[in-house]
Amino acid sequence: MMNSWDALLMGLLQGLTEYLPVSSSGHLTITSHFFGIEGEANLTFTIAVHVATVFSTLVILWKDIVWIFKGLFDFKTPGMNECQRYALNIFVSMIPVGIVGVFFKDYVEMIFGSGLLVVGICLLLTAALLSFSYFAHPRQKENISLCDALIIGLSQALAVLPGLSRSGTTIATGLLLGNNKEKLAKFSFLMVIPPILGEALLDIVKGLTHGVEAASGGIGLLPLAIGFLAAFISGCLACKWMINIVKKGKLIYFAVYCAIVGVLLIGSSLM
Repeated sequence: MMNSWDALLMGLLQGLTEYLPVSSSGHLTITSHFFGIEGEANLTFTIAVHVATVFSTLVILWKDIVWIFKGLFDFKTPGMNECQRYALNIFVSMIPVGIVGVFFKDYVEMIFGSGLLVVGICLLLTAALLSFSYFAHPRQKENISLCDALIIGLSQALAVLPGLSRSGTTIATGLLLGNNKEKLAKFSFLMVIPPILGEALLDIVKGLTHGVEAASGGIGLLPLAIGFLAAFISGCLACKWMINIVKKGKLIYFAVYCAIVGVLLIGSSLM
């Protein structure tokens, strides 16, 4: 059973690692393993703290979000304006992860309970991808195209695996495609908002149909609230930090960290 201190620690961890390219789901799986929080309880807490980091994104990137919505409903000019194209890119990027969520949700939940070996392997994949994007130097372009958005969305769908960093995978993929660093970081954080809120909505519906206890997965409401708040506050700090890190091109340090942790997890799992 998760207590308030466990929730505080895991919430802080989620808020920091959601934006840093080290895999929040992987780190939550590691801490859940050592705290003995498994199955539905672990998945429910993961959803709750992910929603908290979505709210962090809304707070830090509120100007970009307002800009999108203002232009989204501007039909005075012929054709699509820049905001509408941006919104279309976000929608297209959501399609792959939406397909995974609808048709492969049970399989993903099974992966989340498959132990630290999978996390270790996926952390090594994250390290390799971050390293590749650091040393590659593709031709730079100013705007994210529709095709780029779909490819980045595909990478996000793969990053549902614990240990394969969502921010690291999507940002590294975008860098390999030659996209602007600062715009790419913001796009990576904005594109995850609808899928996570959709998952949270499904969890709320589950609560209405099966009761509050089923919705919380056996976790008390106080630990959920503490974890949510901790993830929100640390997420606000990490979001701003990560945008600056991407602009400066310092992702290689996170590749080293992911490689070390991945090797340690694989080694401990095989012993």
